[in-house]
Amino acid sequence: MITIISGTNRKASNTRKVSLEYQRLLLEKNIEARLLLLDEIDMTVRNQVFIETENELLKPARKFIIVMPEYNGSYPGILKLMMDNTDVSKVWWHKKVLLTGVATGRAGNLRGMEHLTGSLLHMKMLVHPNRLPISLVDKLLDADNHFADASALRAIDTQLEEFLEF
Repeated sequence: MITIISGTNRKASNTRKVSLEYQRLLLEKNIEARLLLLDEIDMTVRNQVFIETENELLKPARKFIIVMPEYNGSYPGILKLMMDNTDVSKVWWHKKVLLTGVATGRAGNLRGMEHLTGSLLHMKMLVHPNRLPISLVDKLLDADNHFADASALRAIDTQLEEFLEF
């Protein structure tokens, strides 16, 4: 099972749009992926909803795709807080993860992906080397929030194909 994590709690974010697009693109490959939207579930408190989400979306996953925006040259604190609240050894250890950074600027959250990679390696995760920075994301999505840019679609397709083989 693959779980896609939309790594921000901001409503109507580009991160959410890209996460949904990754889910759609995987479905086109006949791969079902579950989605954890941090803007819909409060993952800051380890309560019953958190534990149910952990049991349904995080523990059973063998692979994760984390889509995250750039916040102040790094990744969102809500993503870190969610990870810190989990049962780390049962949720993350020895699982595979793919990172995608999104930004309206030109770096595509390269720094944030690097910062998160260090944390994920510490949590004994296997990080796929094709960490994709998606720059100018607001200009790459069409009115239906699908990638309209052919080169972006090729890069994402390559990334997903490699991850499925990983």
